[in-house]
Amino acid sequence: MIRIEPRVAPGRLMTLGVPVLSAVIALVLACIPLLFAGANIATAYAEMARGVFGSVFSFTEVLTRATPLIFTGLAATLAFRAKLWNIGAEGQLYLGAMAAVAVGTGLFDLPGVLLMPLIIGFGAAAGAAGMAVPAVLKTRFGADEVVTTLLLNFIILIFVQMMLEGALKDPMSLGWPQSSPILDQGMLPQLIPRTRVHAGLIIALLAAVVAQFMLARSVWGFRLRAVGENAAAARHAGIGVNRSLMSVALISGALAGLAGVSEVAGLKGYLTADLSPGFGYTGIVVAMLAGLSPIGVVVSALFIASVFVGADSMSRAMGVSSYLADLVVSMSLLCVLIGGFFARYRITSTKPVQGAAS
Repeated sequence: MIRIEPRVAPGRLMTLGVPVLSAVIALVLACIPLLFAGANIATAYAEMARGVFGSVFSFTEVLTRATPLIFTGLAATLAFRAKLWNIGAEGQLYLGAMAAVAVGTGLFDLPGVLLMPLIIGFGAAAGAAGMAVPAVLKTRFGADEVVTTLLLNFIILIFVQMMLEGALKDPMSLGWPQSSPILDQGMLPQLIPRTRVHAGLIIALLAAVVAQFMLARSVWGFRLRAVGENAAAARHAGIGVNRSLMSVALISGALAGLAGVSEVAGLKGYLTADLSPGFGYTGIVVAMLAGLSPIGVVVSALFIASVFVGADSMSRAMGVSSYLADLVVSMSLLCVLIGGFFARYRITSTKPVQGAAS
């Protein structure tokens, strides 16, 4: 007889090994579509590695691509640790970006030392506001936040498109739906000359360190973990469950909003409807691959960004579709979910006792 039994306490080696093994298995499974495409596996992965580590510019592109993923990965990580399923980071990203251009295109005539913090603050607040609505619906009315955050993504994107055709539209864009550019003094400074790496990366790394400390060492983090483990027991122990959920919801939304700020104020300079290729949704994969660890999010985001940048290089060199990167990311999430199951449960086989039926 085959039985599924919970493990008493998964070892640290298993907890850390599951994400790594999942990433490796996803890369191995990606060989199958490569073979169907007629590509040489060794050459394809060599081109992918060259696209990531072949030059300083290539590696800085990985850092640039990883920056918004760190923010959205942290947004998902903190919310998921409280069993608050924030699927709306994509919409919150756009709210943060929209607030950044609304403030940074001339609303306030300030020097950069004042304008940049203002842009960052408004962007974070807009993202938090985007998550506040589903959080209130959950805590007050019991609405499923998976549904509300997911549907809100589409509402926000349509609203952004409307604003780009209206109040935020750049009169010099020749009819193209994009916002006016952010003032030069409002742009985040470059970290490395002649590359696209900007100060948003430093903010993302600091956010990961602070999130790790707060989660592991603060009273707030203890309450958050208690709510995530067992909300009923936490409430019985005197922890304000709804208050904890609201606080993590606002922080999660703010982090996603900062992803939008980093893209418009650090990279692009203006807002368009195609600003994000799905950073909000990919952030969920980043969080799961990191085992919901804030520091692990940084490593996971670098891996996912390397896959995207490397796949682009491989596509140019070999004519293989760059959608392979999306396939690897999807398979990584699937492998993490399967690996997480086996990290929490084990399959045992027992022989039926003779004469038990009688």
